This record gives sequence, C-alpha cells and structure tokens, in this order.
Amino acid sequence: MQSIFRNIKGDKTIWAIVALLAILSFLPVYSASSNLVYVVGNGTTVGHLLKHGLLLLLGFGIIFGMHRIPYRYFKGLSIIAMPVVFLLLVYTLAQGTTIGGANASRWVQIPFVGVSFQTSTLATVVLLIYVARYLSRIKDQEVTFNETLLPLWIPVFLVMALILPANFSTTAILFFMVLVLCFLGGYPTKYILSIIGAGIFCLLIFVLINKAFPDLLPNRIDTWVSRVENFANGEDTEADYQIEKAKIAIATGGVLGVGAGKSVMKNFLPQSSSDFIYAIIVEEYGLAGGLLLLFLYMLLLFRIVIVAYKADSVFGKLVVVGVGLPIVFQALINMAVAVELFPVTGQNLPLISTGGTSIWMSCMALGIILSVSAQRQEAVEQSGVPVDEEEQNPLEILSEQL
Repeated sequence: MQSIFRNIKGDKTIWAIVALLAILSFLPVYSASSNLVYVVGNGTTVGHLLKHGLLLLLGFGIIFGMHRIPYRYFKGLSIIAMPVVFLLLVYTLAQGTTIGGANASRWVQIPFVGVSFQTSTLATVVLLIYVARYLSRIKDQEVTFNETLLPLWIPVFLVMALILPANFSTTAILFFMVLVLCFLGGYPTKYILSIIGAGIFCLLIFVLINKAFPDLLPNRIDTWVSRVENFANGEDTEADYQIEKAKIAIATGGVLGVGAGKSVMKNFLPQSSSDFIYAIIVEEYGLAGGLLLLFLYMLLLFRIVIVAYKADSVFGKLVVVGVGLPIVFQALINMAVAVELFPVTGQNLPLISTGGTSIWMSCMALGIILSVSAQRQEAVEQSGVPVDEEEQNPLEILSEQL
C-alpha cells in the first residue's frame, strides 16, 4: 500500500475529491438500484453495487495509468485516436440498440463484458485534447480562418455531426467547450463569432432536414422541442413525469433527508440511479447532502483552475481546461435538471451515477489533469525549490487574475 501511495503524483486535493465522490456514490447507487431490481426486474441490488464498485475500481486504474504518462504524449495520441473516434461514432449511429428503454444510437455493447459503451464521451475527451494540441501550436501566431478550417474546424464539425442525431446535450456541451478553448487559446474572436453563427445555421439545417424526412430520426427533434417548450411554459405533461417526481423527491428531503435507503421516489423515477440520482441523494440526505456534493464539484473546479494556472506549457493549460471543465459542467447541468433550472438532458452525475463509460471517461480526463500536475510537481522538485515556497496561496492566484 505504501508503494502505491509513493507512486501517486499530482494534485493531492484532486485525488482526495475523486476518492470521496467515489465513496459517497455507493449508498445512493445501492439504494436507487432497487428501482432496476423490483420495478424493471433487472438483476439484484448487490449485483448492481458490485458492478458499480468494479467500474470505479477500473476507473481508478485508468486515473493511475493516465497520470503516469507524460502529458505531452497525449498530443500525438489525439491525432491517432481521431480516426478511431470517427469510425466508432459512425458504427454507433448505424447500429444503435435500445438499452433500458433509452435512446438507441448512443451506445455499443462491449462483447463478453455486459457493459455498454457510449462512444460520444470518448469522442468528447479525444476531440478536446486534439483542439488543445492545435491551439497550442498556433499560439501567438497570425492565422486566417482558411488556414484553420481543415486542421481544426472540419474535425470538430464532423464529430459533432455524428453525435448530434442521438445526443443533442452532449453536442451542445462539446461545442461550448471548443469555443471556450479557442477563446482561451487566443483564437481570433471574429472567427469564433463566425463559428457560432455557422453552428446555429448547421443546427437549423439539421432540424429542417429532419422535419422534411421524419423517418430518418424518428421522434428526436420532437423530443428536443417538447422538452424545451415544456420547460419554458411550465406545462404539466407526461413528458415532465421524471422532473415532477424529482421535484417531489427534493421537496421530501428537507434539510437532513429521510435517511439512507428510505427514498420513495426511487421507485417512480426511471433513471433514478443515473440521470436523476441527485434527486434521490437530496431526498435521502437532504439539503446538507446536496450542498456537500455541490461543494465537492466546486472544489474540484477550483483545483482544476489552479493546475491549469501552474502548468508549464500552453498545451498543458489548455488540455486541463478542456478535459476538466466538462466534468464540472456536466455535474452542474445534472443538478440543474433535477431542480428544474434546466430542461431534461440525460447527463449523468460524474463519478456518482451508474454507468461504465461516464465513469471511465471522467477518470481518463482526471488522469490527464493529474499528469499535468505531476509534471509540474516533478519540475519543482528537480529545481530544488521547496514545494511550500513555490506554491502560491490559491486565493492569491485568483486575486491576481481578477
């Protein structure tokens, strides 16, 4: 055990947050999985708990392995992985199958393992690393839009075009994060505004084509429109069933909750162990439990900013922001959906919800962040400057930036 801890490098606070989130996930997953057992008739609660534990264990193995790889290697790996991502997305879109009543074109089944793999999450991580690599290359250079069209924007729009038909929310988050990276990477603002316009135009074309040929993607556009309209109008329709049950769960929780395993709404929420697990957590552990999770994700965001600030290269800074912010952003969206601050999106709560792909890709992203942090830590140790003297108070860093 001591040898393992000696080989753990990087930001210790991030390690602690990830471990704490993983530990805190077991009771909610065990409780919420009873819905899958007694309502859906899928497996046993202990079986779901053991599966979740195994997925987390493999996830920590991914973090450990990734954080031991010098982060500069991810530049080349992103180029190699892009064609693989394209092929996976095409295959997923072409053969989607219904899993638990959910959308068909998001997952592929891993043979002999019994775990579904959501290819869009892998594509998100790979694409953001690829964008960070390219932006680090052109940093402080005068570039034209035409020069960046083929190496940057065509891969971005191809990936998003393959994700969009089955998963609008993931596409929107990915597009937003690419724009954030471009802004932070010094990409000309006038070109960013042009890309925003092009993205909106492409989305409108996609909607019009789907309306003209509804058999291409049955019910997808109608689902998007109905979710937004119901959210905006506050209508109480069958489409709002999940959000209404989530609100009841949150209202029932009060300040301290009804107690571990005593949730009632977990039996009525179809996605109680994944998309709406935050509502079950608040019901069982109250406002205190909900705020604790929010605090942990905000602390994770804070440490991600610190790691990015201290990274010793432009690529290091951009890749930390690129792969780190979506984790926190996804968590905030999940929580916002549960309290009806945002339309239903189908985004999991990172490191808490069940689901192998979400856990593994979050762990891959965290491993990359820790790789950047570890490289910085090793550089400081080799320079002979004590870490305590080298590190600034995080509050001082933020005050300087402001």
